[in-house]
Amino acid sequence: MNTQEQLTQTFNDNFVAYYRSHVAHVNIMGRNFYSDHKLLKKVYEDLQEQIDVLAELLRTLDEYMPCEIQDVLNNSQISTAILDGDSEYLLEEIKNDLENLKTEYIKLMEVSEIEGHEDIGNYAQGRITQLNKFIWMFSATIS
Repeated sequence: MNTQEQLTQTFNDNFVAYYRSHVAHVNIMGRNFYSDHKLLKKVYEDLQEQIDVLAELLRTLDEYMPCEIQDVLNNSQISTAILDGDSEYLLEEIKNDLENLKTEYIKLMEVSEIEGHEDIGNYAQGRITQLNKFIWMFSATIS
């Protein structure tokens, strides 16, 4: 996969992870509602911001942002299945989504650096750091 293809894959996965984290944020219930709700808000807002950043990085490579929502959903490595369950299940699912997204950013960092797109590699490295922080927060919350 080249940088453009991996960037598109990362866009697709980020978009689905954003949506799923937003769904979990709105639908979460339970004794720890307030703290879980706030954590999920931090995540979905962060992922939502990346939609524009990833799309603009695609444009710097003379590539278009995916134009068909169905393509984004069909090509995402992150599940698009119904996200419904108790708070433990929702938090675990979003944590898994973040781990999958981190894997795509690692691939993006590697391929972009090989192809001489250091700016994209640096961006991906920053995202890996942020995703590691979120994964840690979810792990600490779930345990």
